[in-house]
Amino acid sequence: MQIGSVPKPGSLPRVKEEGVIIRRPVPWNYYQNVVTSSYSYVWWNWERWEKEIDWMALQGINMPLAFTGQEAIWQKVFMKFNISAEDLDDFFGGPAFLAWARMGNLHAWGGPLSQNWLDKQLNLQKQILSRMLELGMTPVLPAFSGNVPAALKKIYPAANITRLGDWNTVNKDPRWCCTYLLNPSDPLFLEIGEAFIRQQVKEYGDVTDIYNCDTFNENLPPTNDAAYISSLGTAVYKAMSKGDEDAVWLMQGWLFYSDSHFWKPLQMKALLHSVPFGKMIVLDLFADVKPIWRTSSQFYGTPYVWCMLHNFGGNIEMYGILDSISSGPVDARTSENSTMVGVGLCMEGIEHNPVVFELMSEMAFRSEKVHVLEWLKTYSRRRYGKASHHIEAAWKILYHTIYNCTDGIADHNTDFIVKFPDWDPSRNSEDRIHSFLPLPGTRRVLFQSASSNMPKAHIWYSPKKVINALQLFLEAGNDLHGSLTYRYDLVDLTRQVLSKLANQVYIDAITAFQRKHADALNLHSQIFIQLIRDIDVLLASDDNFLLGTWLESAKDLAVNPKETKQYEWNARTQVTMWYDTTTTNQSQLHDYANKFWSGLLEDYYLPRASTYFDHLVKSLKENVSLSIEEWRKEWIAFSNTWQASTKIYPTKESGDALAISRDLYTKYLA
Repeated sequence: MQIGSVPKPGSLPRVKEEGVIIRRPVPWNYYQNVVTSSYSYVWWNWERWEKEIDWMALQGINMPLAFTGQEAIWQKVFMKFNISAEDLDDFFGGPAFLAWARMGNLHAWGGPLSQNWLDKQLNLQKQILSRMLELGMTPVLPAFSGNVPAALKKIYPAANITRLGDWNTVNKDPRWCCTYLLNPSDPLFLEIGEAFIRQQVKEYGDVTDIYNCDTFNENLPPTNDAAYISSLGTAVYKAMSKGDEDAVWLMQGWLFYSDSHFWKPLQMKALLHSVPFGKMIVLDLFADVKPIWRTSSQFYGTPYVWCMLHNFGGNIEMYGILDSISSGPVDARTSENSTMVGVGLCMEGIEHNPVVFELMSEMAFRSEKVHVLEWLKTYSRRRYGKASHHIEAAWKILYHTIYNCTDGIADHNTDFIVKFPDWDPSRNSEDRIHSFLPLPGTRRVLFQSASSNMPKAHIWYSPKKVINALQLFLEAGNDLHGSLTYRYDLVDLTRQVLSKLANQVYIDAITAFQRKHADALNLHSQIFIQLIRDIDVLLASDDNFLLGTWLESAKDLAVNPKETKQYEWNARTQVTMWYDTTTTNQSQLHDYANKFWSGLLEDYYLPRASTYFDHLVKSLKENVSLSIEEWRKEWIAFSNTWQASTKIYPTKESGDALAISRDLYTKYLA
């Protein structure tokens, strides 16, 4: 993720001899989400990992998740239970989908994993752990959650193994859906769980006593009987403690939010109290938006970590709740009978919204609430290397708009460019007044009729105010253009503003279609397409927004042409369609990991939108019904072709970010 400008050696003021001591108000500073390993880290080599671990140390992180290389451990463990290498080919997901294979959401998709991948990732994990330990961190290793290969059912027919249902409407192809869960009450669970912990100790040494396990994450127990739930929790912890007598169970508290209809006080207490006190830590995963500690009497006495989830799918939408971050951990820690033992960053993907990560990292050392406006002044000076009145005014606006999302809606990236609406506007029309955008050379046109069911992008702030912030950023350009971090923020902010404009242009195009106004449809659809092209050029001017970086880092891990093809397919598929392979079937996860990356906009999002608008134009021109199914067939076929393609994309920026941003401001906003 972006950091501030690096001072020249010797330019920092000397610290007084007695030094500066700041004590943590809570002992733990946690880092990562179980899916960050796929959304962000999957293609990292040791050089990139070393930089990240050093960044962790600078932020005071002392309890990071360490999930790399676990498939090699599982291979060794399952083979002891007579599972063959071929059986594991049907169990492990591909590199870009390992997080969901580990959680039992899917299996085999994107695989199999080569022995080369398994061995290299295991060696990489050993380097990661060594560096974490060197810098005084306590890594969190995985534990057995009950997710098992299908073959185990045949080898142990008496075992209590349940075939799980469809996850997130994944295509019901048995090649990758319907995973298997070994019940914690089965004696085999204890054997496998212990074997896994012991195998990790054998490979890594005695590096930690903290283990993550999320047996019930998006998988409900078969009954809400409290005694039964307690027995399951006891069994999960027993498997850990048999392998490590000092084991501490670290559990994501996401289930208490996502499945709140099931986890009532009785059920929560049964699970949380099934483990000896002090042997379980809960991550209050979504505390920045929906803190569970407030509604659960401090997790009924169980130690917990106040976490900022912030991001879903690794999207790069500018978004955050700075007020919540600056006060939430302090409120929790100072509340009556507080059991809070740490703060954590639990975003699904990284390398976006640096201001949010910077403030959240500081909260591990803050005893009092932060005055955000004053903090932003010092933040901007550090980040860009000098003070600027224009920048300070811009950040004041951003604080009250983009970084003040208080509506509690989790899905904050719904921009139509990257998450194009899949709907039939000809079937959703009812009268209301709609006003088109004023465009150069056109007059504002009022139409009677647009759908109240029109797709809606999540917008929680005034776009006009953010345009003013962008103008202030541009006015600071002559002073700050030499700062890499300024140019990054300028590109990101310009993209944010133009993507919101594109949302409105899309609505205007659809309204024109519903009123059978062919000329207006042509005009607004062409503007939408041109916006995609222009944003792509903008993103190309900063190397943090390039598709090529993601794809090339994937291919760099391959040792032969077969792996190169597989890894590139994995990388392309995760950020686009996921598992849609039929002609018209859509998953809920297509575009879930969408990215505003140069190359992806021009070659993937643009053709999809263009094809859609072509169908609308044809419907009006030929006076025929719109066939939304035909469009779906086309773009799903196109997506599958694009995912399998091997076009090479740039890994270095091109163009002057400041000049491009100024030109686009003049073109669309002046």
